[in-house]
Amino acid sequence: MGIYLKSVPSLFVGILTFLYGGWSVLLAILVALVVIDYITGMLASALKGELRSNVGLLGVARKVFIFAMVTVAHLIDLLLIENGIESSEVVMTMVIVFYAINEILSITENAGRIGLPVPEYIKNAIAILKNKKNNK
Repeated sequence: MGIYLKSVPSLFVGILTFLYGGWSVLLAILVALVVIDYITGMLASALKGELRSNVGLLGVARKVFIFAMVTVAHLIDLLLIENGIESSEVVMTMVIVFYAINEILSITENAGRIGLPVPEYIKNAIAILKNKKNNK
């Protein structure tokens, strides 16, 4: 029994390390934003009386697909490195930033849907991030 308690988490961490190259601050930020966006979207829909299970399921599928795209980006980085092109996870970083910005936009839209004002500091930060994303 003890070996299973050690093996299962080790296997899980090994798979995650292969798929994402280890845990990073960017990955943690993306996870937090995805969770916040999903919760705020559900709350906004519930308050508007528009909460539907099929829409929620589609939202979960989209969130899962975000992490599939991050995995693909990491694997592209590995391919580049194996072919002598040192990328130092540039593709994965750009993909995470892209989806993080989209999640931030969605969270602010959810705030607007429930009538919550969005502080100017957040609007300014979004504008800076969008401009940075477009320049890449």
